Amino acid sequence: MKNTWSNNKAEVILDKLVTYSQNSYQWFVNTPTRALDKAYLAALTIKSLETNYLAAQGKEVNNSAIISYFQADLDKYLAIVKVNLAEFKVSRFFLNHHQDCWSKIIFIEDILHQYRSDLVEPTIVPDVNAIEKQHRKVEPYASREDDSNKIKAVTEKTGLLPRSLGRTFNKIKTDLKNDSEADIIQKFRRERRVTQTAVKCIFLLIIIPLITQQTFKQFLLLPSIEQYREAHNSAIFLNLEMKEEAWRKLQDFEEELKFDNLIGIDTLTAPEIFEEKLKEKATELAQEFRDQSNNAISNVFADLLGLITFILVALANKRGIAAIKGLLDNIMYGLSDSAKAFLIILFTDMFVGFHSPHGWEVILEGLANHLGIQPNHSAIFLFIATFPVILDTILKYWIFRYLNRISPSAVATLKNMNE
Repeated sequence: MKNTWSNNKAEVILDKLVTYSQNSYQWFVNTPTRALDKAYLAALTIKSLETNYLAAQGKEVNNSAIISYFQADLDKYLAIVKVNLAEFKVSRFFLNHHQDCWSKIIFIEDILHQYRSDLVEPTIVPDVNAIEKQHRKVEPYASREDDSNKIKAVTEKTGLLPRSLGRTFNKIKTDLKNDSEADIIQKFRRERRVTQTAVKCIFLLIIIPLITQQTFKQFLLLPSIEQYREAHNSAIFLNLEMKEEAWRKLQDFEEELKFDNLIGIDTLTAPEIFEEKLKEKATELAQEFRDQSNNAISNVFADLLGLITFILVALANKRGIAAIKGLLDNIMYGLSDSAKAFLIILFTDMFVGFHSPHGWEVILEGLANHLGIQPNHSAIFLFIATFPVILDTILKYWIFRYLNRISPSAVATLKNMNE
């Protein structure tokens, strides 16, 4: 009777697992269509916002309030479009999706093209010619390249007067212009849009590969590997180091039992009881290291899939990568000279300094254990002897080639701090 109840319970659990697997598979297969539909609905909402905005412009209402509400809703739905479009591209690559959806894609891309740059004022709506003209004027990435070219030209020019004096006169001239406030607001909004794009891109580059890696590992890779290894009676230990670790744990357990017996905590009157406890511990260790081996094998494929997903997301969001680069440049070159020198010294001492080999050794051994590979100390020492040297050379070249031209005072501060 008990066996019948257990069999029925096992059948119910199995049916639930099968149903859950089928639903999960169907949900995964429908990911491209679902993501594209969400992006398309968000794009239609943006079109509706444009229509309502044009209607509100003809009424005598507070124009700044209209702009504020329109900009907030526009940012929200543009983010929905970009996230779901990226999900559509990644899932379509893996699932080989061939459904006819070109009209939706063209409509979505038109919306993204229309709002690809900062809007000084969100009065730029369905008039495509006006939109493209305004985008050419305020394209954030092009303007950022122009700014970098101007900085480079200023740093390379020499003259009779100090360059800082010329920049001071230019600043005074700019402040005296009638539209200087509009220029400042335009620059602020452009910088804010680039920062928002960079933060969203960083978030996508972290979250999407991580979710993909964990989802495939927990629901597909790990159960399949466990089932395959159990069916083929595979070895418990992937390498000799894992076997030695299990043997040390069993030996420690045996010595602990003997010590407890000697001091009277646990009295083992018969050798059979002692052997039975050792056998139970050995079985427990075997299951522990079997799970560890299965997890290590699944880590190899899951990490590879996560890396591929990261590359695909980066390729699908080139504008976001450019925004990240611009944001990092602003942060780095906007720091004070002492802050730049502090960060450079911290980075070099941590990764290429005197104590860095110990850190690299811990990182490489941890990576080997994560992938179930026995650490090769000769290869680790060879890596430590070459890679930090290469990294240090690249950093010194960057300081000499770029930082010395853009911020020579930071280089001087760095030399004084090192001395």
